[in-house]
Amino acid sequence: MPSDPGVFTPEGDDSFNTTRWSLVLQAGAGGASGSPEARRALSELCSIYWYPLYAFVRRNGFNHDDAEDLTQTFFAQLFERSLVGAAQREKGRFRAYLLSSMKNFLSDERSKARALKRGGGRIPLSLDMRDAENRYLCEPASHETPEQLYERRWAVQLLDRALHQLERESDEAGRGELFGKLKECLTGGRAHADYARIAGEINSTEGAIKVAAHRLRQRYKEVIRELVAETVEHPEDIQDELSVLFEAFAR
Repeated sequence: MPSDPGVFTPEGDDSFNTTRWSLVLQAGAGGASGSPEARRALSELCSIYWYPLYAFVRRNGFNHDDAEDLTQTFFAQLFERSLVGAAQREKGRFRAYLLSSMKNFLSDERSKARALKRGGGRIPLSLDMRDAENRYLCEPASHETPEQLYERRWAVQLLDRALHQLERESDEAGRGELFGKLKECLTGGRAHADYARIAGEINSTEGAIKVAAHRLRQRYKEVIRELVAETVEHPEDIQDELSVLFEAFAR
């Protein structure tokens, strides 16, 4: 895992394309009345946030069944009741927007009986809630607040996505075997692999393996930045989100 968030430098505005989150905001209404592109973008963003939100609800004292119902109902309302349309312009980060929305949702749910059960069965998003509680029970016992747990799980999900994307790219380029041998350099398992041993295993040179490892680390950083960029509206927010990501692991 990269150790220095400062290596991620936001590019200029001219290179900052419309992101999934900015597309959702630009659609205005979002939800059912939003464009197909905006709804698809919202679905893609939400697909990595369901477990961090489930963990947040559980850490707030709800049992498994209630947390499952609340999480699914929240996502159903996010799509069906155009909650995104109410997003304030200063809430330019999807991570922060979802957490704030969930807090408001839980506050409302505490004061009324839930009208929807398990999202009403109409969530345009695949949520594999069967594994949610098993994952939550594996969370280390700690003094983390619900907000800190949410941010840590968000960070883990994002880095996992970056690693899987890099693995796909390596497979497509015919370097899947090399990626498998070098990925520990990326995830924090080891700072450096045994380059000489790897070179011998794949009939290469130690120098070539070192170059490949360097390029792999650089591409990993690029992919992380690209994924973070998809969740913010403005390029100036990227560095702050990256700082949050690394702080989540520093606790």
